[in-house]
Amino acid sequence: MTTAMEKIVDCNIEMGFREIDTQTQADVRLRMHDGSELTAQGVTTRNPADPRQQRVGEEVAAARALNDLAGKLLDKASTDIAEAMHKETHLTH
Repeated sequence: MTTAMEKIVDCNIEMGFREIDTQTQADVRLRMHDGSELTAQGVTTRNPADPRQQRVGEEVAAARALNDLAGKLLDKASTDIAEAMHKETHLTH
């Protein structure tokens, strides 16, 4: 019995945070194995009356940035499929 050869590729994700007053911003960059890159951003704003909790702001901003990145990655995959198949495609979330 033969098994299919498994090909493993890597990609890298970097995320950084910036906090200015009540706003936390997360910037994410995905570097694919082929050298292509996608970037995304997520922002959250704390109510000034709420206590400052840096970790919570980072978690929300990171989740929003990754959600934005997921959408961009689906769009890229849809474009790649359309180019390969020579017909329009629509991937959904």
